[in-house]
Formats: sequence, C-alpha cells, structure tokens
Amino acid sequence: MAYVIGSSCIDVMDRSCLQECPIDCIYEGARKLYINPVECIDCGACEPVCPEEAIAADRRIAAEQREFVEDNARFFTEALPGRSEPVGTPGSAAAVGPLGVDTPLVSGFGAP
Repeated sequence: MAYVIGSSCIDVMDRSCLQECPIDCIYEGARKLYINPVECIDCGACEPVCPEEAIAADRRIAAEQREFVEDNARFFTEALPGRSEPVGTPGSAAAVGPLGVDTPLVSGFGAP
C-alpha cells in the first residue's frame, strides 16, 4: 500500500506533507505533488497534515479519485513531457528538486 495525492492538490500544493515525510518521497510537479509508490513506507505522516485532504492510502481513496492511484505511479514510471526518461526512484525528492512538469492527466485537469 502507498499513499496517493488526489485532485485537491492541483494548483494548491500546500507542501505541509513535504515537511512531515520522513523519507522524502513526495515530489513536486508543476501543478501538483506526487508520492513515489516505491519509496513510500506507508507511515501515513503526510495524510493528517494536508489541509486540502488530498492524501489517502491507495486502497482508501475515494472512488472519484481512483484515477490518481495510477497517475501517481505514472509520474515515476513513464517519461513525462519534455523529459527523455522516467523519474524512477531517485530516493530523495529534495535532491531532485521541483520537476516543473506533470502527467497528462494533471496537465489537462480542469481544462475546458
């Protein structure tokens, strides 16, 4: 099980969760944050500090947010727009820094 960040984070990115994550597995896209499902240790420290209530365990995420389970994984396993290779599992979001790009789902979210 891993934690997932849903649509409430898009264009908000409060970042409280970054400070609480003991292993630094929350990465920053352009419009949203993403939890690396391979690096996440399922401690749950990020969930209660999110003021947007955007974070949930992948098995408990609301039905209308299910697409974000796969999308969070996709952020790390597929080459994102403008990148030649996937982010993968670098082991530290701070070492990577803000990536400035999102998955197609998030990039197009809310677009007319």
